[in-house]
Amino acid sequence: MRIQTKLNLQAGEEDGSYGSEDLNELVVNGNWTPQEKALHEARLKAKAKRRLRKSSSRDSNRESFSDSVSGELSTDPHSPKSKNAVNDRKSRTGKGRGLPKKGGAGGKGVWGAAGMVYEVEEPDAKDPNYDESSQGDTVYATVVPELDERELEKTINPIVQEYFEHGDTKEVEMLLKELNLGHHKYEFSSLAVSLSLEGKASHRELTSRLLSDLSGKVLSEKDMSRAFDKMLKELPDLILDTPEAPQMLGQFIARAIADHALPMSFLDCYKGKVDCDNARAALDRASVLLSMKRKIMRLDNVWGVGGGQRPVKHLIKEMNLLLKEYLASGELSEAEHCLRDLEVPHFHHELVYEAVVMVLESTGDTALQMMVKLLKAFWQTGLITLDQMNRGFQRVYDELPEINLDVPHAHSIMETFVDLCYQESVITKQLRDSCPTRGRKRFVSEGDGGIVKS
Repeated sequence: MRIQTKLNLQAGEEDGSYGSEDLNELVVNGNWTPQEKALHEARLKAKAKRRLRKSSSRDSNRESFSDSVSGELSTDPHSPKSKNAVNDRKSRTGKGRGLPKKGGAGGKGVWGAAGMVYEVEEPDAKDPNYDESSQGDTVYATVVPELDERELEKTINPIVQEYFEHGDTKEVEMLLKELNLGHHKYEFSSLAVSLSLEGKASHRELTSRLLSDLSGKVLSEKDMSRAFDKMLKELPDLILDTPEAPQMLGQFIARAIADHALPMSFLDCYKGKVDCDNARAALDRASVLLSMKRKIMRLDNVWGVGGGQRPVKHLIKEMNLLLKEYLASGELSEAEHCLRDLEVPHFHHELVYEAVVMVLESTGDTALQMMVKLLKAFWQTGLITLDQMNRGFQRVYDELPEINLDVPHAHSIMETFVDLCYQESVITKQLRDSCPTRGRKRFVSEGDGGIVKS
């Protein structure tokens, strides 16, 4: 009976018809030792693994395709199916011949396929592994950030104000090249013109020269056109501070066109397209100046000649006219305004000289009193300095003997005028004491032979 049971069990193992329940039943009916039971269980597991390997090899293509579609792999790391899916080097899509990827040229630690020759590549400075010491000379470039609108005005205003003092256009050009104005470059012209409108005529002349020198180097014609277009739109605001802004802006436009800083077609772009009266007045002013003949009006002198560039004879004539108008009208403010417009503070001693000579040549005390009042006003406002005042009086002292030939009472008038100026604190005591005096002529006694002594 035991022999027959073993034969049946072996037959069942070969065809795989016995499971674990049949084995238990056989164990209950027969007499099995523990070693025999363990041996038969091991045989059953080995048989099951062999059958699983055969079935997985036949269905590998179908299973791999279904896994790629579903995106789900076996979660059991110990199952043969999971290991086969991870380590299998065959194509997952059912294509290819199972050859290595990229023909063996790809993968970790691989330099490329056999026989591949690489070309020499230029080093990239942005490469994290870039070594500047091994690449030869290194050139460092300075990156200047672009100025915004707020920083632009704070930076440009000191440059323009300083230019009004030294008048060197090359220095301004150098400073502008160091800045990154970006797309706000055209605003430099508008800021410079706005500042000159609030200044003197010499400042406007310097601004016109600056725009002419910067044209083509730092600023283009397009930048100039944008700047003056902006100024035309801002005229209603500029008139609040400078009532003559339309006429001045028109002169700027005419001068810029004459200096080839603005294109000749600038005025033609606005014909029939301007609604603002102030902008129309500025454009009309520019058109009139450009249509005038050069013999009548030279645009390079549209702002007049600066004080330091005027001839001395012209300045003397202007100061004489200033004093005569003052004696006729008696307006101190107008006289002060005219003297400031001359812009020759180093030549104010000529005004003092002409004023004193005019007093000596005048009749009556009216001119004397008015000139003392005028010099006192100029002294108190600081328009005439101590040095200029002393030089003017000293020049009269030196020429007094010659003046006395035309004006016999010049010495007495001079002494009166000097004393009155000292009382009004116009001159110093030292300057008053240095005034030349003429002694009285007297005849000595007859014993002296009638010689006239002075």
